[in-house]
Amino acid sequence: MNYYSTNNNSPVVNFKDATINGQAPDKGLYFPEFIPALPEGLIENIEGLSNEEIAFRIIQPYVGNTIPEDVLKTIVTETVNFSIPLVPVTDSISSLELYHGPTLAFKDIGARFMSRCLSYFVRNENKKVTVLVATSGDTGGAVANGFYDVPNVDVIILYPSGKVSSVQEKQLTTLGKNIHALEINGTFDDCQQMVKNAFMDEELTGKIFLTSANSINVARWLPQQFYYFFAYKQWADKTDPPVISVPSGNFGNICAGILAQASGLPVKHFIAACNANDVVPRFLDTNQYQPKKAVATISNAMDVGEPSNFVRILKIFSENVADLKTKLSGWSVSDEQTKATIKLVFEEEGYLLDPHGAVGYFALNEYLRDHPEEKGLVIETAHPVKFYDVVEPVIGTKVVIPAVVEEQLKLEKKSVWMENDYESLKGYLLKK
Repeated sequence: MNYYSTNNNSPVVNFKDATINGQAPDKGLYFPEFIPALPEGLIENIEGLSNEEIAFRIIQPYVGNTIPEDVLKTIVTETVNFSIPLVPVTDSISSLELYHGPTLAFKDIGARFMSRCLSYFVRNENKKVTVLVATSGDTGGAVANGFYDVPNVDVIILYPSGKVSSVQEKQLTTLGKNIHALEINGTFDDCQQMVKNAFMDEELTGKIFLTSANSINVARWLPQQFYYFFAYKQWADKTDPPVISVPSGNFGNICAGILAQASGLPVKHFIAACNANDVVPRFLDTNQYQPKKAVATISNAMDVGEPSNFVRILKIFSENVADLKTKLSGWSVSDEQTKATIKLVFEEEGYLLDPHGAVGYFALNEYLRDHPEEKGLVIETAHPVKFYDVVEPVIGTKVVIPAVVEEQLKLEKKSVWMENDYESLKGYLLKK
């Protein structure tokens, strides 16, 4: 499998080079030259396959011969070695819980897979690799955990000051060793732009070995397909596929799901559930794609005003917006609606959503009002404890704190304050 740039002005590369490069030289995102069809019998026999076997069969065509099969099997086994249950909430809505990994968020899957791939690719390198990543919340902790103490790899995480939860901040600022956190006076979009500028700076990239761990990186993006297959494996009525509502910020998660559908996974419809940052829902309504400055919400990991991965979704549909609209709906959910959903579902169903899952739940519930014959699932992206300061006042009780989080909350935050200024970042990187 080879990868081309979405800007069509860079050389075609294999999976290894796409992973190491992070972003194409022409500022585009890498995209597979073709979408492989699912292995024969995978869907028909999915209930009899282990998650490890499913993950291996899905990812192997994308990896090609850049990683030996035995090594790739070890990588996917270590990537998915925790529970990913599909939990019924009502008769028509289920929740796919992606928060049972080490940092209690869905990004554990992509970060664990990418860290192990990159570790394999640079095993014989004599120079250090610098992983540069921007985070709106959960990416930072997942990448920090995935790359912690990996030899010859330094991780630099940019996060917007005051715009991540206290638990998220602890997860990305307290590990130390090869993990370094930069607290940026700005938004996630500012952080992401600084990272993009670094990759386009030939003077910088000529002196240090840079790669990215955001969902723009194929090794972060592609393995997110896994849990859509795991959901279908647990879906009760295989003759009636689910509607899937995905809390969406940078659109890597839902893009992976749509890619899985394009390869043959049965999905009836996708919902891009957004907060007040509604660039894609507005596009689906108006056909006008107009990025705007991100605004802060209680579902902070989705506070993205210019979602990078939407260009990949358009590629999946060969830029055919009419076809896209038959398979994807967009929804914008306010903070007030998010809080009301957390409260209602907790009181009536005994199920606790985090703010991002609540955005997805609200959108799915609204969609099902107009399609009462259908059933769906919401991607529950993070453990509610990561947003206890939002959730607890809404439900009027304490969220049970897992032991791992209790220990993290006791640790000292270690970060470097930085203005929203690329030259400051460049200077920092050159001194590392």
